[in-house]
Amino acid sequence: MACDEETQNNIHPCNVEKNQRSTYTVMRIFLLYLALVSGCLAQAYRPSKEVPPTFPREFRAAWVACVYNIDWPSKAGLGQASQKAELLRLLNQAQKLKLNAIIFQVRPNADAVYSSSIEPWSPWVSGTMGRSPGYDPLGFCIQEAHRRGIEVHAWFNPFRALPNKNMPTAANHVARTHPRSVKTYRNHKWLDPSHSFAQDRALQVIRDVVRRYDIDGVHIDDYFYPYPQVVGGKVAEQFPDGKSASQRRAAVDKFVQRMYKDVKKVKPWVRVGISPFGIWRPGVPRGIEAGIDAYEHLAADSRKWLAKGWCDYLSPQLYWRISPQKQSFVSLLQWWRAQGDRPVWPGIATSRIQSSEDPGRRASEILKQLNYSRTIGQNWVGHIHWSMKALMQNRDGISSSLTKQTYALPALVPPMPWLSRATPPATQVQVTHSGAGSTVSWSAVGAAKSYAIQARYRNQWQSVAVVPRGQHTMTLRGSPDAVALTVVDRFGNTSKPTVISR
Repeated sequence: MACDEETQNNIHPCNVEKNQRSTYTVMRIFLLYLALVSGCLAQAYRPSKEVPPTFPREFRAAWVACVYNIDWPSKAGLGQASQKAELLRLLNQAQKLKLNAIIFQVRPNADAVYSSSIEPWSPWVSGTMGRSPGYDPLGFCIQEAHRRGIEVHAWFNPFRALPNKNMPTAANHVARTHPRSVKTYRNHKWLDPSHSFAQDRALQVIRDVVRRYDIDGVHIDDYFYPYPQVVGGKVAEQFPDGKSASQRRAAVDKFVQRMYKDVKKVKPWVRVGISPFGIWRPGVPRGIEAGIDAYEHLAADSRKWLAKGWCDYLSPQLYWRISPQKQSFVSLLQWWRAQGDRPVWPGIATSRIQSSEDPGRRASEILKQLNYSRTIGQNWVGHIHWSMKALMQNRDGISSSLTKQTYALPALVPPMPWLSRATPPATQVQVTHSGAGSTVSWSAVGAAKSYAIQARYRNQWQSVAVVPRGQHTMTLRGSPDAVALTVVDRFGNTSKPTVISR
């Protein structure tokens, strides 16, 4: 037959037609297989009653100081583009480390690192007090930090007016507009904490920022009254206000209590944090020594503020090592965490690694302190690094060690059950496969501040990520056997996890 005669060459039209039919059939079978497989994979995940482990909770933060350009920007008057680039590098490092908050200085000395109608632009940013840097640093910081799942706690110095009495000031700076409320002490200008104007101005500024900016916290540090020069246990020069130590403490107590109430009236979910000197009083606890008596010299009865609940967290500056008994990190942290029910998140001196302040301090000292902070006391755990600069420099490999060990897993910021115990609603979750990964998607929840994602591969659950409220998809590696998603609200409350498994 004609077909048989040309079989060797396989070019007869009969053979071509047979090959085309065969190829078409194979393609149909292959496409049908892909459709069936895709359909099976899309339907593979179903609601599950499986209960994943609790997502880790820990406040992980670092201070970002603008004063003296300690952390950011690298120098005063730097151009807008350079300032933004530096801040983005800082936030990227914080994200890489799995920090969940930064303490961003916004009022170094009666000035503003944000757009303000009350106080002048800070010279530490623009180079000249009162001159705009051309953008809003706080607004930019909040936007970019939240995009990376990082909280921003706005850090205010309530009473420090000028670090140098001869520093040039803008026409609307308090040293010029309200000189009667400002005292000169040694080389500083200081808003007198006992003056009603000084307190009202600080609270006005704080309320303004809380109202206009999407901050997550308000933070003040240890500068209530200025640190004095102490010689032989006595103050060499008294602050020129004519007040006794008890009157000063009463003034600062009043301010702290008012601040807490004012913030909560505006936005109850905004955390209020205070970072006092690390030793309440010399001799407390027994054996502890200090040249400064913060209670007497700085008018800081910080133990009272913690016990009374006038803050949502206290961060005493525990900058000493673990071993010295006179300022033992462990002894002090144990004492502080026994003084109230609110969290005590110690300030830790990461900047003293390989420094002239503490020669010989290694990164291992900081890692040990962080581990201790997770085991001491009953309060929610956390800590704050002083400061971000040391983490940017990776001193003695501290950042590398944190990434590999201490911060290997992401963590949620602890809740505030004294303010709210509401349970946010859960949400719908889907998983689809794409290439070598799996895409998790979910429906937005109005009450959400963030979403916590966990995945199970075989029998091992993993805490994968905390993502911001504006994000509703995430790609996971491989094909997890189960996925859990938890909604987190602004108070840190969590929904019941939505779990789907195969």
